[in-house]
Formats: sequence, structure tokens, C-alpha cells
Amino acid sequence: MTAVQLPELRQGRLPRRVPVRQALCLLPLLLVTVAAVRHRSVLADGFGQLRTASWPWLLAAVGATCLTWVAAAFTRQGAVVQPLPKRRLLATQFAAGAANHLLPTGLGASAVNLRFMTVCGVPLARSSAALALYMMAECVGRLVLLAGLLLAFPDALRPGSLVPAGAVGPLLLAVGVVLLAAVAALTLVRRLRGAVCSFLRTALGEARSVHARPRRALALWGGSLAFPALQAAGLAAVGQSLGLPVPVAHMALAYLAATAAVALVPTPGGIGSVEAALIVALVAVGGPAAVATAVVLAYRIITVWVPLVPGALTLGALVRLKVI
Repeated sequence: MTAVQLPELRQGRLPRRVPVRQALCLLPLLLVTVAAVRHRSVLADGFGQLRTASWPWLLAAVGATCLTWVAAAFTRQGAVVQPLPKRRLLATQFAAGAANHLLPTGLGASAVNLRFMTVCGVPLARSSAALALYMMAECVGRLVLLAGLLLAFPDALRPGSLVPAGAVGPLLLAVGVVLLAAVAALTLVRRLRGAVCSFLRTALGEARSVHARPRRALALWGGSLAFPALQAAGLAAVGQSLGLPVPVAHMALAYLAATAAVALVPTPGGIGSVEAALIVALVAVGGPAAVATAVVLAYRIITVWVPLVPGALTLGALVRLKVI
């Protein structure tokens, strides 16, 4: 008999390399498919509303949506001193939008941008500081616009219809409990306190460096104001296309109030919570419920569902090309 000699496997190694990166390229498309199946009724209703809309206004909404990625790219660059490659930065924001709609709010875009900055050579500590600075600037920009519209149109929004009467107390209690837990953890856990203090020092240093450069500061704060303004303009354009009898400024106010209200709801891309809050907010500024529902469904189709597949493909391509 002839002995057949089998090839020896090296100790500690797998016989074949696991295609992790290839699997990650396909994961966004799989998540898009799952999300589309789960929300197929919303998709059908939304596309149905688009058939009756005025197309010039819809094109304006599409243009405003595309410009939001440009505004996000400006804000991301403004949050870090090191120059980032412009085309890859813009493509990353488009891909991050898809990731943000597939993961709990903020986590998808944050993970994509953090990875992008580290691949570009920005140290992890500075990348994290830039990420925190971006989130703070975006929050401040949204609240500044909301406060400005509330001052300009104090009677446009009826807050009582947005917040249930018995919800304020439990919400404040929950916020207080979270703050007390955070303070107790920082006080009792020395290593956690040291890590937080180190991060704050890095973040403050990065913020000073950014604001020492006028172009970076202008990109940071200009982009953070333009981003929510363009989102609100997109909703107003869809409202005009479907004949919502609400002034444009009031629709923008409703959008900013609704998105501020759902910022703490950890749903993927705000899917479900944003729709409900937008409908309530548009009704609160005087829109009929039926038309407000149609506007919100059409708006979410344009801003979420239409870009989702190309965004997922871009995300997979960036992973494959090792951009992120």
C-alpha cells in the first residue's frame, strides 16, 4: 500500500483565511434588506405619496438632501486640524448616512468617521476628540436654529401638543437619575475618572487648535448650522410639493422641534420615532393630519430610503478599498 502524505497545518493558523473584509462588504446590503422588509408598508405608502407630488419641489428636496452630505463633510473637516482627503471625506459622509440608518442613532456614522480618521493617520485620541466636537457643534447648531425660529415665530408651535401632560416629570426624573449615576461612577471609579479627565484634556486641546485656525472654525460652525437648515429645507420643499397649508418657516420649526425631541430615542436612524414626531409637530403648527402624514412619508422616502442602497454600496466599497 502507498501511504498518502497529508499537508501539515501550521500550529495556530487556520487552513484558510476567513474573508472578514468581504463579509463586511456584504453586511450593509443585508441590513438594508432586513430594514426594507420590516418597513415595507411605510415604503409602499411613501412611494404612493410621491406620485401625486409636484416634481420641481421634490427635486428641490433631493438637492437639499444631497447638500446635507456636503455640510457634514465641512463640519467633519472643521472638527480636526489635520487636512482630510476631500473626495474620500465626502464619500464617507454618504456612506455614514446609510450606516446611521442601520444602527442606533449616531453610532453608525460615528463608527464610520472614527475609522476613516484613524486610517487617515489621525491618532485615536484626537479622532475621538474631533468626533465629540462635531457632535457638540451639530447639537448647538440645531438648538440655535430652533431657538431663533421660536423667537421669530413664538405662536407657531403649540408645545402642549408635542409633550404629553404627564411626561415632563418622569423625563426630568430619568435625566436626574442618569446624571447622578454618572457623577457617582466618576467619583467612585478612579480609573474611569482618569480616562474621562484625559479625554477631556485632549478634547479641549483639539478644540483650541481648531478655533485657532479661522478656516477650520468657519467650516465647523458653518457646517453645523447648514446641516439642520438643509434638512428642514428638504421637509419644507416636500410640504410645498404636496400642498401642506403651513408656512415654510413653520415647517422648518416643526422639523427642528421634532428632531430635537427624538434625539434621545436610540432607534436606527430614528426610523419610526422620527416619523411619529414629525407628524405630531406638523399638526402642532397647523397642518391637517392626513396631509402631514403624506408629507412625512414622502420626506423620509427621499432622505432615508432612496439613498440607503447606494449608501450601503458605497460603504461596502470603502471597506473593500480600505478607506475605512
